[in-house]
Amino acid sequence: MTESRKIAVVTGASSGIGAATARRLADAGYDVVCAARRADRIDELAKEIDGRAVVCDVTDPESVAELAATAGDRIDVLVNNAGGAFGLDPVADADPEQWRQMYDVNVLGLLHVTKALLPALIASGDGVLINIGSIAGRVAYEGGAGYTAAKHGTAVVTETLRLELLGQPVRVTEVAPGMVRTEGFALTRFGGDEEKADAVYAGVDAPLTADDIADCITWVATRPSHVNVDLLVVKPRAQAAQHKVDRSG
Repeated sequence: MTESRKIAVVTGASSGIGAATARRLADAGYDVVCAARRADRIDELAKEIDGRAVVCDVTDPESVAELAATAGDRIDVLVNNAGGAFGLDPVADADPEQWRQMYDVNVLGLLHVTKALLPALIASGDGVLINIGSIAGRVAYEGGAGYTAAKHGTAVVTETLRLELLGQPVRVTEVAPGMVRTEGFALTRFGGDEEKADAVYAGVDAPLTADDIADCITWVATRPSHVNVDLLVVKPRAQAAQHKVDRSG
């Protein structure tokens, strides 16, 4: 790293949107701190992009404190990407433990990381805080109450931060993807059931890719300092809403 390079921190960087974002930001000239729980994945990624790898569990405040210490006293971009969905049961059959896990990573994890790194964002003089939400944080759907509740939480925390940080040199954005086909999102949601995971994308000609969202994140991060993109909702052409998807492809 050189003193002239801007610094970006990306959580959940071991795969999917996080890994793609780390690559895109590195291509844009950032020194990227790749944070995730899977050490082998982020070590490999950091070597590829000349970044730094930090093993971090965003649900553990002590682990997040180590991330903040490694990132340093100044960072220019923070991408709160770590998150996840677990299960697709109706409320009547919901597993409270899955709900706790989703709230822990999507809301409390975002809180832990933001609290720890906000001083460094402010110290940059022109920080950009990007929280990765979802269209699930905008509209409810059957079977998704636990995840939609968590992502609505992500959205409201983002909105509140923008109000609370007014006058500080930090821009606050939520990027809310629709249907994105990544290597693990649906598979994780269905507990490793590949048939159910594949059914999510059945017949969809071109769902979004992780790189599509990474491109949007990098665009947000590189706007002029007076430009704040409050909310960027991104869906594939084949998706009009959660429940309305063209599967004729």
